[in-house]
Amino acid sequence: MKVVDLFLNEDSSTEQEALLLHPDGSARYESHSVLVEHALEVTVNMIPTMRIVCTPDRLAELVIGRLFTSGIIAGIEDVHELKIDEQGRHASVLLACDKADFSHRGIETVPTTGTGKCTYNTYFTTSKEPQKVTPIPWKIEWIFSAACVFAQDTPLHKVTTGTHSCYLMIGNKIIACCEDLGRHNAFDKVIGTALLQKVDLRRALIFSSGRLPEDMVMKAIRGGIPLLATKAVPTDETIRLARKYDLTLICQARPDSATVYNDPFGSACAGVPKKEGSSHDE
Repeated sequence: MKVVDLFLNEDSSTEQEALLLHPDGSARYESHSVLVEHALEVTVNMIPTMRIVCTPDRLAELVIGRLFTSGIIAGIEDVHELKIDEQGRHASVLLACDKADFSHRGIETVPTTGTGKCTYNTYFTTSKEPQKVTPIPWKIEWIFSAACVFAQDTPLHKVTTGTHSCYLMIGNKIIACCEDLGRHNAFDKVIGTALLQKVDLRRALIFSSGRLPEDMVMKAIRGGIPLLATKAVPTDETIRLARKYDLTLICQARPDSATVYNDPFGSACAGVPKKEGSSHDE
């Protein structure tokens, strides 16, 4: 795959003056660091396909990750060329195969990030149901190690308190950490980083800062990622999908505790008696 990235990353935060008010009526002007909001239009085989609202960094990783988790590509070998222009406003993707299904109707969606990103069409996505994830043995200390690192905060969040972050780990080792104003983007950036670095996602743990609704957990399932953890909460549909596709799902992961909603390999559940009448049936 050829990557032509002409964009020189801009700062992801900027200083803005604001008035700080207090209940006693006193006030003062302060300078605050706020996130830069950046819009990236993506064409696939010269067809406008999606618009991503993001922070202006790791755009190549973001695009590759989004194509992968959307089911447009199965790996970087499916991409012939990715080019990002000088302003970072347009990404042009040429697939190694020009196959597209133009019977798919154009759509426009605003997903759970609420950041205004849109999908223009589904011409290049597959309608195939994803395969089940292959569970792997894992260690409890991996989760608490990630939670402890996460609790130390990430660079852009320290400055703005406005980002989501995502870690990619193999065992206890952090391979990549990405931040963005949207949790989907942070997830896709870390996936794109893994693909470009040829990391085996079938051995990976993804640790996210955000909630895990259906569209987030499907990213992990499509990627064949066996371990998904978050400091936040799941939904009932997230748990159902994790159990259906054999994804290990760990939520509310903090340095002192974590909640395991699905553990198909049994790494955490061994020796723990099940509650009478409990079931993981769909």
